[in-house]
Order: sequence, then C-alpha cells, then structure tokens
Amino acid sequence: MLKQEAIYLHEMTDGFRANQIIDEWMTFYNTDRPHTALDKCTQDEVYFKTIKARIAA
Repeated sequence: MLKQEAIYLHEMTDGFRANQIIDEWMTFYNTDRPHTALDKCTQDEVYFKTIKARIAA
C-alpha cells in the first residue's frame, strides 16, 4: 500500500525527502484515512477509543 500510494508517485531525491514522504503518508494513513475493516473509522480513532475504554474500566 505504501509503495503504490506514496513511494512510486514521488521522486526520491535523497533520504531526507524519502523520510518526509513516508512520514506524511503514515500520518495520513493513521489519522485521516477511513478503513472499511474498521467500520469506516481511522486507525487512530479505534486505537484511542480502546485505550480510553481500558482506562475507564
């Protein structure tokens, strides 16, 4: 997924640029992109909901 949506679409001129592209994509993937397997929620929403539920218990 990372390769098709980020790596192959951008020119990697050096390691710093590659790191920037990968960091931006990972942030998008975890915080902004809804996942059908997670009932249209983002990974962060599911993770933090679980953490809050464990703390409350």
